Amino acid sequence: MSDAELKQYFLKHRGNKSAFQAYLDRINQRPLRVIASPDDPDFDQKVQAAIQQKLNAARINSNLKANVVSEPPNDNVVDNG
Repeated sequence: MSDAELKQYFLKHRGNKSAFQAYLDRINQRPLRVIASPDDPDFDQKVQAAIQQKLNAARINSNLKANVVSEPPNDNVVDNG
């Protein structure tokens, strides 16, 4: 199950403690990404850039999902082979 699928499952089954624990275990396995240290002179710019990257990625992902069109199956297809 992908991270996204596990998250969706957990959100739909909030009372499922084992799903919650699996989600936490999966999250905690990810390496931490350090954007900037507190004493970095460009701290604010780096944090803002990281936030903007996340927002852009979420926007792109949302647009991709919105552009996926589900077509009904064509029951009139004849297989001649």
